[in-house]
Amino acid sequence: MQASRTRGGAVGLAGAILSLALVLSAVQLARQLPPALWFQAALQPSADDVRQLLFHFSALPRLMTAFLCGTGLGLAGALFQHVLRNPLASPTTLGVEAGAQLTLVMAAIWAPALLGASREIVAIAGAVAVTALIFAVAAKRGFSSLTLVLTGLVVGLFCGALSVALKLLNQEYVTSLFIWGAGSVAQQDWSAVAYLLPRLLIGGIVAALLVRPLSVMALDDASASSLGVSLQALRAGALLLAVLLTAFVTSAVGVIGFIGLAAPQIARLSGARQLRDRLILSPLLGGGLLVLVDQAVQAAGDHFADFLPTGAVTALFGAPLLLWLLPQLRSAGNDWATDIHATSRIGKRPLGFSAFGGILIAAVLMAVFLGRTPDGWSLAFGEEFATLAPWRVPRVAVALLAGAMLGMAGVLLQRLTRNPIASPEVLGIGTGVALGILASMVISAAPGRALQLALGLAGAFAVLALLLWRGTRARFAPDQLLLTGIALSALLDAIVVSFLALGDPRASQLLAWMAGSTYRADASLAWMTFAIAVPLFLATPLTSRWLDILPLGDEASRELGVELGAARLAVMLLASMLTAASVLVVGPLTFAGLVGPHLARVLGMRRAFEQLIGAALLGAILMVAADWLGRMVIFSFQLPVGLVAALIGVPYLIWHLTRRER
Repeated sequence: MQASRTRGGAVGLAGAILSLALVLSAVQLARQLPPALWFQAALQPSADDVRQLLFHFSALPRLMTAFLCGTGLGLAGALFQHVLRNPLASPTTLGVEAGAQLTLVMAAIWAPALLGASREIVAIAGAVAVTALIFAVAAKRGFSSLTLVLTGLVVGLFCGALSVALKLLNQEYVTSLFIWGAGSVAQQDWSAVAYLLPRLLIGGIVAALLVRPLSVMALDDASASSLGVSLQALRAGALLLAVLLTAFVTSAVGVIGFIGLAAPQIARLSGARQLRDRLILSPLLGGGLLVLVDQAVQAAGDHFADFLPTGAVTALFGAPLLLWLLPQLRSAGNDWATDIHATSRIGKRPLGFSAFGGILIAAVLMAVFLGRTPDGWSLAFGEEFATLAPWRVPRVAVALLAGAMLGMAGVLLQRLTRNPIASPEVLGIGTGVALGILASMVISAAPGRALQLALGLAGAFAVLALLLWRGTRARFAPDQLLLTGIALSALLDAIVVSFLALGDPRASQLLAWMAGSTYRADASLAWMTFAIAVPLFLATPLTSRWLDILPLGDEASRELGVELGAARLAVMLLASMLTAASVLVVGPLTFAGLVGPHLARVLGMRRAFEQLIGAALLGAILMVAADWLGRMVIFSFQLPVGLVAALIGVPYLIWHLTRRER
């Protein structure tokens, strides 16, 4: 009886979403063409009636494409989550979509003929390559939830950074690639439907055939083998099917990143406990959600429908729903804490701070004095240095200060949330700053730095406060906190991407800033950043005792005399100010807030004070080196420091994750 009621509730929610999508679609179609003409326009439109032609070649294909893409991503997400036994697994969190997008962007720039002849092969190659890399890394640590999701997020952001770099270096393709990359289901013919329908239909049939074998995955390998089932082959086949489904959708319409995570979660949280139910409801919910969002975009007006990518807007609707349902989700497992302690044991003893200080000084000297000119490499001295110093010194100073602040902010966040993958980038705090910067552009045509800093700080603090509130309610379960951060990041990113895609004349400036540019750094910005950073550098180490105690848990912290409310508020304020001040000058995508604390920990810096100092030095080294490389690698063109920092830090982090514990 209970199972029947549960299944009825799940079907009811799916039916409600699909009914709402159907009603809104009918209303929108009726606005374009009277219902009496629908049948004729669908089968054989009159060449003399423009409305029928638009209905046949644009409205109906768009509706079908949205539903097919949603079903494909929903099914892929359900397979990922079941096979990996991880509620955070999805095409987005595992980097599958980002890998497919990267190869498609590369093909669009360097080999456009491939997109016409074999776009699905290009997308599949990228998706499979990324998936293989993630699983090769995760296999070294027993496929733990933490390692799998951490690697997926890092690889996904890395591929995204490469995609942005390629777009910035190919300005003639930026607008079209950006809108496509955000997931646009707008259609001008039936080609996308003809491409997706047979592939997704075959994928659905294969998934149906796998329902019974996949149901035995709850057993151990020995029990499954006694039933004649090879779990290894079964897992590989199911994962390959999910990757193929994701690649098909990405090659057809671009990245629609939220559906594959949201649809299976909503199906599960609404009562679909059995695999069979989830594999049916997740595609239906995915299709209904994407259609609902796309029809809402069209209802907002023709301008929005033409230029606003549906994939970006999906998060505006899906993220709040997921956040509302999130408290009902059970924790994914207890291997997170094990991974945290294992990671902290990699370094046997901390390296001296003097060594890091020496490396930082060397990096600064190299960045200031060594460079390329039209005549080749040169060391700048005397008059030449006096000429170049006003350009180089502020950039190096801003990169150094921002890297140090991000490193410290990452330590604060990781210890506050008891989560080793917490950082301004992963938890959406940097995107909160971006939203504040965007708000300053809306308020003022030429916002000053004070206004940008104030609104950026407000955005960072709002995101962090929501994360902390959610973490307190979930007892800081790492998977819950990470999923909350992903949902918030998707929501805030959707707002920023929507602004970019609408064609606002300030969009290119915002895009360059989001990539982490120090192009416009001057003496005044360097001194302002210095004036903000120094008090924060002095204040942050004062929280070391709290940071050593807070990861022990609430009860232990109280017994040791820590006032939790005051301690958390102080750490939140410091983390928000450090993030806002740094992101303001180098953008939200740097990875210094993730890589710096991680490297400090694995090098043996276990106490909070030494980890804070080590992360600050490492973050500064990373950003100074990134700024210099961005200026030198493809001279006379320049890459943004944030992108280069990501391209430097992420490969090392992935390599380190492949090392077995000793």
